[in-house]
Amino acid sequence: MDEYIESLKQRVNIVKKAVASAENDALHFPEGRMRVSQSGKQVRYYHVIPPAERSISPAAPKDYSGTYIRAENIELAKRLAQKDYNESFLKTARDEIRILEFSIRSLLQKNTDMVYRQLDPRRQRLVVPYILTDELYEKQWKDQVFRSNPFMPEGKIYDTRNGEKVRSKTEAILADMFLELGIPYHYEKALMLNKGRVRYPDFTMLKIKTREEIYLEHFGLLDDEGYRNKCLHKLDEYRNNGIFPGKNLIITYESSESPFDILGTRKMIKELFRV
Repeated sequence: MDEYIESLKQRVNIVKKAVASAENDALHFPEGRMRVSQSGKQVRYYHVIPPAERSISPAAPKDYSGTYIRAENIELAKRLAQKDYNESFLKTARDEIRILEFSIRSLLQKNTDMVYRQLDPRRQRLVVPYILTDELYEKQWKDQVFRSNPFMPEGKIYDTRNGEKVRSKTEAILADMFLELGIPYHYEKALMLNKGRVRYPDFTMLKIKTREEIYLEHFGLLDDEGYRNKCLHKLDEYRNNGIFPGKNLIITYESSESPFDILGTRKMIKELFRV
């Protein structure tokens, strides 16, 4: 619910900025309106100035048909079309802002998550909520029992601040980074792919706000040609299973000439997880 309310607030900000821009434009439009006619494929634009909008005497002859806008004066047609759009946009946008702000106020005062949160903690322990709060969802995700990578457990020799052992110094740095940023993760958790194949991504992380699982693979031996080929095969396999870099797969890497970029990776993770 918090994520939903935040998205409504972001929408309000977007629409308010657009309204400010539209209100500024409204000060500079030409007088009158545009009439459009079409005969076959031929479209014609006319500049119509109702008496009430004329800068000249309202007693001047009425012009309901308008003055034909020639091709060399197409910018006038564009400005008149923008003027019509501007008026409709402002009316609808202001209505949307009122509706969104009312919804935000209402949801802050009353939403289904609050029913559980406002229970006495002694009662909370006895209740199974119908909609899990982010905190409960995170706890259940972190507490789940999962199958871990059985390959060479003796290779896990590096300690993390979270109390597990990983296979490389860089993986330990990554694990500690996730812990510091408050990102729940599992190390080498089994991932079922098509045709019953099982992979063990280096890290499976939980994006709490959207409740998505995001995978991270660290390619740490890129100087080795055989290793590189295995990495490319793994990426192909992920893609064939709907796991794409930039969507739900993060790739980090290092080689003898390109050491692991800790600061850059930290910035990327913070941006992707919005922490």
